[in-house]
Amino acid sequence: MNGADTATPELVLAWTAGWAVSRETPAPVEQPWGVRIDVGQLHHVARHVLPAADEAAVRGVVAAVTVPATHLKAFVDVERVAGWLTPDWTEGDHGHLMATALRGSAARVPAGYRLAVETAAGVTRARVFAADGSLAARGQVAPVGDAAVVDQVETHPAHQRRGLGSVVMRTLANEAVERGATTGILGATHEGRALYETLGWAVAAPVTAFVYRAVNAPSSGSSWVGEPGSGSELRESSNASVSGFGSGLTIPTPT
Repeated sequence: MNGADTATPELVLAWTAGWAVSRETPAPVEQPWGVRIDVGQLHHVARHVLPAADEAAVRGVVAAVTVPATHLKAFVDVERVAGWLTPDWTEGDHGHLMATALRGSAARVPAGYRLAVETAAGVTRARVFAADGSLAARGQVAPVGDAAVVDQVETHPAHQRRGLGSVVMRTLANEAVERGATTGILGATHEGRALYETLGWAVAAPVTAFVYRAVNAPSSGSSWVGEPGSGSELRESSNASVSGFGSGLTIPTPT
């Protein structure tokens, strides 16, 4: 997979639908330029996703949006989108839309850890707990039709470089396959891209992100490696190894 040739509108819309299920937001609403999701957070009120971004589509969003903290996601180069926006729009967390053909594989939990899997409201969550009962790694997947969107994959810094990310990713893939999914989709940070590639994921397109009159997100005080506010991504901190938006990693999950 490479670039816009494989980032079909169907792939983008499947990712968007799965993201909404995973984040428990209202379903995406069709717009002339793509879809809108009402996220309902102070720093992320809504997001407009443009499966086929051209100048007319982007300018249509610009003309329609009046609420601060509204996000825009497009699947073309940053420079192209930036030229169609007004100064009220600032760059968000860019990343990569990635996909893979799902297949089952063994998810071997390292000694001293315990894996728990649960499904509720269409979302399957995998959690790895340490011997003391603390949460060491986690992730979730939302199947939508024959696709499955991986989201919110993280490994706690104290438990990185132990393959827990790989356990989470493989577990989520197995669960998705059991539910009939054949294609995995996620949004990855720049850091997470390399990690997912080691697990067989490939980049389908860039994810370009902009925010209208951005509002700073409140700090959670967490030291976990997570995603940059978009969806599913794999990434990790600079002083840790990796697992999990794939490989014996420590995880971080555009988006």
